[in-house]
Parts: sequence; structure tokens; C-alpha cells
Amino acid sequence: MIVPVKEQPALRLSAVTKSFGPIEVIKGLELDVRPGERHAVIGPNGAGKSTLFNLISGMFAPSSGEIMLNGQSIGGLPPHRINRAGLARSFQITNIFHRLSVLENLRIGVLARHRVRYGLFRPIARMRRVNEEAAEALARVGLEARAHDLAGDLTYSEQRALEIGMTLTTGAEVILLDEPTAGMSREETAQAVELIRSVTEGKTLLMVEHDMSVVFSLCDRVSVLVYGNILATDTPERISANRDVQEAYLGQEAS
Repeated sequence: MIVPVKEQPALRLSAVTKSFGPIEVIKGLELDVRPGERHAVIGPNGAGKSTLFNLISGMFAPSSGEIMLNGQSIGGLPPHRINRAGLARSFQITNIFHRLSVLENLRIGVLARHRVRYGLFRPIARMRRVNEEAAEALARVGLEARAHDLAGDLTYSEQRALEIGMTLTTGAEVILLDEPTAGMSREETAQAVELIRSVTEGKTLLMVEHDMSVVFSLCDRVSVLVYGNILATDTPERISANRDVQEAYLGQEAS
């Protein structure tokens, strides 16, 4: 009899806790994110979603427990080391260089990925590989027409697209997106969903998102975070029908 080998999660959190003084915000959290899936974390305000993302991306060190990225322990590592291990994060508040052009923003991500420096005797214009990869990211997020405009002059939705492009230039296989459609109109949200669907093809996505229509149309599985722990993880359809979830979170929005 052949026993199938269980696939290793792209991201695994085991018994993770995080305390700030006497207050425990994350409480023995367990979470597996499968390779290649789009996975959402939802939950009411104060549930610990931002703290969870900060733990995974290295902004905070866990108080206890283990965080694994493709089988490698990353809990407590600084953000740049986690990024080099294959995980990139976009933030809830747009995090770009407003006084640089769109293309220059993307070049920065490529330079960081290859650990390349430029200067007087090594101008960036001559770095063919860097410019090709930046141009490719520019095309993937649909900002070719704004390549030489200042990032600060972009619309809000374009800035979010640029930030997603910057996560792509790192070459990471696991992408964390923190409320990528927050503050967008319905039309902008629809465009953002299609962009995320396109650029995360073949990658692993973990996202926090308050718009349930975005979560249910985009994600393969959903985890509900309540009071620092995962209440349930399942398909969007089963999550929406879960009575405990309805009472703890979805029901709050309906009331």
C-alpha cells in the first residue's frame, strides 16, 4: 500500500503567541497556507489581524511558537531576511517612494532582490537585467503609461497597483497583501481583484481583506480570526454558512 505524502505548507504557524506586556493578542494560533493557494484572513476589528501579519513578515517576534516558510523557520527573523527567504508584504497604508518615478520604484525592488548597487561608475541605465525586470513588472500591473510619472502623482488605486508591483520585483513566492482594496470604489475594487488574480497566478497569497465580496470571489480558503485565534478555516462557501462564524463575525456585519 502506497501512503500519499502530505504536501508541505508554504506557510505554517504552530502554537504561535504574541503578548504585549500582560496582554496576549495572539493565543496559540495554528494556520497552514497551502502552496499556490489564495488564502484570506478575516475577522472583526481588534481580532489580531495586523499583529498576525507583523509576526509573519518579521515586524514582531513571536512570544512563543513557530513560524515556517517552506519548511524553514522564520519566526523572529528581521524583515529583510524573511524577504530573501521568499516572502514579500504590501502594507495597509501605501508604502512607496512618492518622489521617485513609477519605474524607479520598481527598479528599487529589483536591485534589492539581486543585491546590486549603482553609482557614478555603474549607472542604473546600463543595468539591462534590472531594467528588463522592472519593465516586466510595470507591464504586469498595467502602469506602462505612467512609467515616468512621479509615484506621488498616481491615483490611490494606481499606487496600490504599484505597491503590488514592488512586491513582485522581489521574486517572492509567498505574497502578503494587507487590505489591498481598502478605500477603493466598486470599479477600482473590481480592477484590483483582477490584477491580484493575475499577478498571483502560480504564487501563494495570504491576504487580510474586509470586503467579503473580494474574499469570496478571489480566495480558495478563508480563515476567521477572533480574539487572537483561528475560529475556522474552510472554503468561502462553507465559511459563509458556518453558524459560529456568522455569530462571531459575519453576523456583526449583517446586523
